[in-house]
Amino acid sequence: MYNILICDDERDIVSALKIYLSGEDYCLFTAENGRQALDIAARHELHLVLLDIMMPQLDGIAVTAELRRRSNVPIILLTAKSESGDKVLGLNVGADDYITKPFDPAEVVARVRSQLRRYTRLGAQAAPEGAGRYTVGPITLDEEAKTVTLDGEGVALTPIEFNILRLLIRHPGRIYSSAQIYELVWKENALGAETSVSVHIRHLRQKLEIDPSEPRYLKVVWGLGYKMEDTRHEAR
Repeated sequence: MYNILICDDERDIVSALKIYLSGEDYCLFTAENGRQALDIAARHELHLVLLDIMMPQLDGIAVTAELRRRSNVPIILLTAKSESGDKVLGLNVGADDYITKPFDPAEVVARVRSQLRRYTRLGAQAAPEGAGRYTVGPITLDEEAKTVTLDGEGVALTPIEFNILRLLIRHPGRIYSSAQIYELVWKENALGAETSVSVHIRHLRQKLEIDPSEPRYLKVVWGLGYKMEDTRHEAR
């Protein structure tokens, strides 16, 4: 059973989300503000958080940043259409995805399932078919152990960050467009891919590059997409 926290100051929205998710094997916790959400997160092991952005006491952006300091639990932001800037800010501080109000029940269930699949697969003990160990420069990704190291030191990645890095590091030099990365990692239509992918690439650079503004390994190829640059082959 998965523990899911629903945090929104509008009780009707909380009630609707509980109805959408009630048919699944989920244990649902609810909170009305950010401070309650952090308190529940401190007392229970959570597998996913549905989090409104605009809330009293402590907003969703601040809660996301605090949760991300504690764990890699998937965070889906609940946003209004008018909060497009807040969506990007939320992704920048560590959110994994967002759902726009008013909700489509099928979309809510699909996105929750998708995030839980990534989270549980990242923590699973069984190795996927073809699992291996990949190294580019000082970065090593071990598929079987589900770990990433930089110069031998462990680096904590979210499930989406891990999967993006795995895609790129398995094929050094190959360019993937934002749409390709989104479809291969999110397993969804690439609508809105550019913003989501660029934010997660930026997070990876901040964690793996000495100078994120001048990356040596996670490269952008303007107009085409992203690639993992193996600097051992630069001089060839």
